[in-house]
Amino acid sequence: MTGLPTIHVRVVSPISTQGFRAAGALAALEGPGIVVSGSQISRGPGSIESEYETAMSVPDTVARIIEAEREGVDAVVIDCMGDPGLRPARETVRIPVLGPCQTGMHIAAMLGHKFSVVTVLRRLRPGFENQAALAGLSSRLASVRSVDIPVLELEKDMAATKAALIDEAQRAVEVDGAEAIIFGCTGLMGCAGSVYEGLLARGIDIPVVDPIPTAVNIAAALVRSRLSHSSLTYPLPPVKAMPGYEFMPNLHLKAAE
Repeated sequence: MTGLPTIHVRVVSPISTQGFRAAGALAALEGPGIVVSGSQISRGPGSIESEYETAMSVPDTVARIIEAEREGVDAVVIDCMGDPGLRPARETVRIPVLGPCQTGMHIAAMLGHKFSVVTVLRRLRPGFENQAALAGLSSRLASVRSVDIPVLELEKDMAATKAALIDEAQRAVEVDGAEAIIFGCTGLMGCAGSVYEGLLARGIDIPVVDPIPTAVNIAAALVRSRLSHSSLTYPLPPVKAMPGYEFMPNLHLKAAE
């Protein structure tokens, strides 16, 4: 790894709850040649558990991503499995922007014939089914299962959370036909090893995708490969008035050299 340029990946949290993602958690994502920093929105929901909250998080999320590019960051990962602002953000910057859901689903589809998403709440199932359709992976999605624990309560009893994840993942395999598992909430970051070992103890050896670490590593690989999203798919938006959104950076002003 000696001699490789250092790649700076920014993890942008689209929720306004302070301290939800500890700095130490982001530092744990770093590796040889990869540094990881974080930022979060100040305008938007405290957590995201609905399409409404997803929509409310998008403007400030896009603003944080534009700022990241202008600060010299090499790539951005959005810290939510709803991938809020993914497509609009790609229209505003040229650095790679990855959503953990889109990324995790494609990786899971590489590693197993069918995958299941294990998420926090039952109400999120339509959103993940829609995400799979947008990714062209509906036929590879075995199921969406939930542990019925709200996002902001996941860490109150991590032993119970991990036990519920293992149980639902086992059902996804034995009932739904899943051959890989994806976490359906980035608040579950760091649980993949425990869930993998828990399944292995029950005779099930399948990949468990932790979407944020996976997306950070894929983002770095894209930068090293000199790849980013297509400007034909994601062209710069046109100039027009947008009253009420004065906080948004001017897209048509070049970042300071």
